Amino acid sequence: MSSSGHLLHLEPGQLVPYGGDRVAAVSAELAERFQPGDHLIVLQRTGDLLHVPSVEHALVESTVTVATHAFGDLSHVSDDQITAFFEGFAHHLEDDESFAHIAAANEIDVESARARGRSTTRLLLGDAMRSGMIDGLRGWRDQHLARDAVARRVEHDGWNVEARRAPLGVVAFVFEGRPNVFADACGVVRTGNAVVFRIGSDALGTARAIVEHALDPAIHAAGLPEGTVQLLDSPSRSAGHALFSDRRLALAVARGSGPAVAQLGAVAAQAGVPVSLHGTGGAWLVAGEHADGDHLALAVEHSLDRKVCNTLNVLAVPRDRAAELVPRSLDALDRAAARRSTNARLHVVEGSDEVVPTDRFTSTVGIDRADGTHDEPAASTIPIDGLATEWEWENSPEITLVVVDDTDHAVALCNTYSPRFVASLVSSDPVEHDRFYAAIDAPFVGDGFTRWVDGQYALSTPELGLSNWEQGRMLARGAILSGDGVHTVRYRATITDPATHR
Repeated sequence: MSSSGHLLHLEPGQLVPYGGDRVAAVSAELAERFQPGDHLIVLQRTGDLLHVPSVEHALVESTVTVATHAFGDLSHVSDDQITAFFEGFAHHLEDDESFAHIAAANEIDVESARARGRSTTRLLLGDAMRSGMIDGLRGWRDQHLARDAVARRVEHDGWNVEARRAPLGVVAFVFEGRPNVFADACGVVRTGNAVVFRIGSDALGTARAIVEHALDPAIHAAGLPEGTVQLLDSPSRSAGHALFSDRRLALAVARGSGPAVAQLGAVAAQAGVPVSLHGTGGAWLVAGEHADGDHLALAVEHSLDRKVCNTLNVLAVPRDRAAELVPRSLDALDRAAARRSTNARLHVVEGSDEVVPTDRFTSTVGIDRADGTHDEPAASTIPIDGLATEWEWENSPEITLVVVDDTDHAVALCNTYSPRFVASLVSSDPVEHDRFYAAIDAPFVGDGFTRWVDGQYALSTPELGLSNWEQGRMLARGAILSGDGVHTVRYRATITDPATHR
């Protein structure tokens, strides 16, 4: 600490108070790395000590400053110019000459990630992802969202009040190595917001190429302000921490899963920045008392086509139907794996293993992981709290099976252990469905396969991300965040009678 009140160094073992009555100790490594000008973020909920080097803090400071100025300048831009930006971005991605640079950068990113044993399933920018990005951008192009639209008008004697849509400000995104999120998240420009991106280091080369060969040319051609959409060009996670702690942000959006996203959310919330967390999920599929076996098998198979947040993670089967339904479900699991030319991995909650064939537990199969194929048991048991684990599989479908007393028991387990995201009930009984819907604590509830949870697929609306209810229900907002939802409301009064008074 200096005479100016700034933190200049840390000592190994130094105690840092947090949470009002607890302390965290500074590690020797942190003390050695911390230099004058660096920042230390102390998470009051967990005691995590997050080190932000001065260079990362300065980068965020300058990037958000430019974005703040761009947001102000966007008020002078027409909606037609914003439309032209989306078309220009899509055009450059569609143009083979421009895209060749992006594809080359992505190939380098993919090979680098693969060599380091990192997952590449969401990193590869192939034809399908490219097409999806182009379609998404043109979806934003065709969204007729007037930034100053009147949402409501109230007439009074001598005056009136209008509630009018207004942009939020600077929206920050931190997301894992998925290049297509660039197209998704640019949707907030449709409603007049500025954007700052930070992408995982695995996809940073691809992101730079997208900016250089598609994004920036579209911004310039449309005449949008410099800095309307910016890439926070840093591979360091501390850049994300610095970004989410910047109080000038109107909204912070983190996409991904696991502790890193939860930590980012805590950083933003502690700074007083509104935050929306996306991606942590893992769907639950419940076989009801009146489940049809064919319907259940199809739901299992079609919920395991690939690993994303709404992929089947936990299957709950009633005890008195288990002898019939478990074999059908395991066959469907194996079919899903066969479609990917691999094997399935099954986790069975302790006490539920008697309904699973013994050879599943004794046989060894090749399971594809990010760092290669590993010989693993086809099935193994886990404790009841293992229901909270989301299996982040690479290519080999991986689920948990639990046998329950009845649908109410399954609901209780889901509400306790799941991230409260996607829940589906297979049953032919409408009363059972109504009871399930009323009791399950999840924003997305269905009656079959779980992979329908997607803004573009379900609502025909370009999606910025999905939210669960793990951090609480959203106030007056659905769990699908789209560009048309990233706005605020202003009120404008018009006094038609100057003599009006209270």
